[in-house]
Amino acid sequence: MNNFEKTGTYQFVTESYLLDFRGRVTIPMIGNYLMHAASNHASKRGFGFSDMTERQTTWVLSRLAIEINRYPVMSEPVTLYTWVDEVGRYFTSRCFELTDSTGASVAFACSIWAVINLQTRRPVPLEVEGLSAYIADRHCPIEKPGKIATIEAESEGTPYQVKYSDLDINGHLNSIKYMEHLLDLFELDLYREKEVKRFEISYLSEGKYGMSLLLHKKETEPDKYTMAICHEGKAICRAMVSWK
Repeated sequence: MNNFEKTGTYQFVTESYLLDFRGRVTIPMIGNYLMHAASNHASKRGFGFSDMTERQTTWVLSRLAIEINRYPVMSEPVTLYTWVDEVGRYFTSRCFELTDSTGASVAFACSIWAVINLQTRRPVPLEVEGLSAYIADRHCPIEKPGKIATIEAESEGTPYQVKYSDLDINGHLNSIKYMEHLLDLFELDLYREKEVKRFEISYLSEGKYGMSLLLHKKETEPDKYTMAICHEGKAICRAMVSWK
């Protein structure tokens, strides 16, 4: 299998109903593109949702970092490439490159995934040998997502309760909804004046229907914010946002 066959290629056209008030694709929408590509790429290689369910397991997104060079605009065709970057015993990393019609890079992303047992919700070892066959020799230039500092004790939280529209197919808070709720903490004027250059998130535990949450953010450096979503004083995710 050559490097080209190991890389998934997916085409999208940005539609008006997917854009924000500036007429640009949002970071959560890019996140949806990433999830679509990751799911399809895994399915065609025997590691998709149905394949994992048969083994009483499922994929969970552990960490994700997205860096934006330019935000696509309305009716713009874009191409998303995805590939397996690294495979360990309990975690695997998957990378992405989003390009425009000229082939120029619009964004890069790096994600860390684990597999959990559907009954115990505990991590299980990966099929390292099978997954390693799909590692592609392709470079992703952005820094991989890492540990994010604790800030929730230093900031006042904004309350939110998990609702029906927040839930995914597993009945838990959708990974993209975490992103939406965190980005909603910023004032609209900031989006008018600046753009998010890098968004990074670390998922720590699963949100559930009816759960009462507190959403925190703190500016730790100029144009850089550390954030958290907490339940009963414990973070279920942490994030970082850098503006330009």
